[in-house]
Amino acid sequence: MTRSEVVLVGVDGSAASLHALDWATAYAHRVGWSLHIVCSYSLPSFTAASLDGGYAALDDTTIQEGAKSVLAEAEARVADAGVHATTEVATGDAAGVLVELSADYGLAVVGTRGRGGFTERLLGTVSSALPAHAQCPVVVVPLRAEANRGVSWSVPGAASGGAAGSETAPAAIAPGAAEIREVRRIVVGVDGSPQAERALQHAIVQANAWGAELTAVTGVPVGNTGMLAWLPSTIDREQVLADIGVGMDVLVDRYEAENPGVRIRRIVLDGTGAELLTEFSTASDLVVVGSRGRGGFRGLLLGSTSQAVLHHSACPVYVVNKHCAD
Repeated sequence: MTRSEVVLVGVDGSAASLHALDWATAYAHRVGWSLHIVCSYSLPSFTAASLDGGYAALDDTTIQEGAKSVLAEAEARVADAGVHATTEVATGDAAGVLVELSADYGLAVVGTRGRGGFTERLLGTVSSALPAHAQCPVVVVPLRAEANRGVSWSVPGAASGGAAGSETAPAAIAPGAAEIREVRRIVVGVDGSPQAERALQHAIVQANAWGAELTAVTGVPVGNTGMLAWLPSTIDREQVLADIGVGMDVLVDRYEAENPGVRIRRIVLDGTGAELLTEFSTASDLVVVGSRGRGGFRGLLLGSTSQAVLHHSACPVYVVNKHCAD
């Protein structure tokens, strides 16, 4: 097994990160990969007035032990899931550590709580920065009540309290924890851009891995309040949607031809891609989006569509940026 066949998971002991670990464990079990679980920490230096203007560094022994404790809990959580797992305590900013490590892994998984208001807009440093800069695809798993509807995951052979193969949560999920929904329905945003085309490629791989239903969605804001509301009234907006659909069919037909056995549903609707993908996320198990991932300060943020979907999706979001290796 190569390192590319390993899922990188960041944990910090929070319920959101452990929920993401559960998702990553189930994913790794499904595709036959292993896990590498990382807990990172960093300590600032502070000016000590009593030390002649020098600097004093905090003793990191206690915090390091805390990180080891988090990893021990994570190891215990996945112990009965039938997945090989390794752990690592890393020093440094969590987002930076995971971005650097991502070059050697096939997938990175992190969690987010997704609270309301301004906090939700920020989403969290790691779950925002990692998808923008990672060198492998990233799945952000939200810990939200609406994310837990549907069929929960089953790990064959796990002592889950039910028969092997039954639709119950795997033993790796602690009692009372949010259940992990099996991936049966995948939605991918397609808009004709190179980033969206790469997202479609990855979505096909995921659909093949799960035997899942795949739907490609394109949003065209042509309504009265849409971006194209300035179009002359003589323009047939239904025809605009139909024309976009023809272009989408050309792309999707090509990928179906290159992937025998794959059938992709196509949906073109009035609305923005972010709005539609967020809406579809309530009835889907995985949303796949592409992102440009630009450099510099602007690169700290994903594109507007991928940002919005990450902020509001009810199911895990799989992000492919331009840094990801093909």
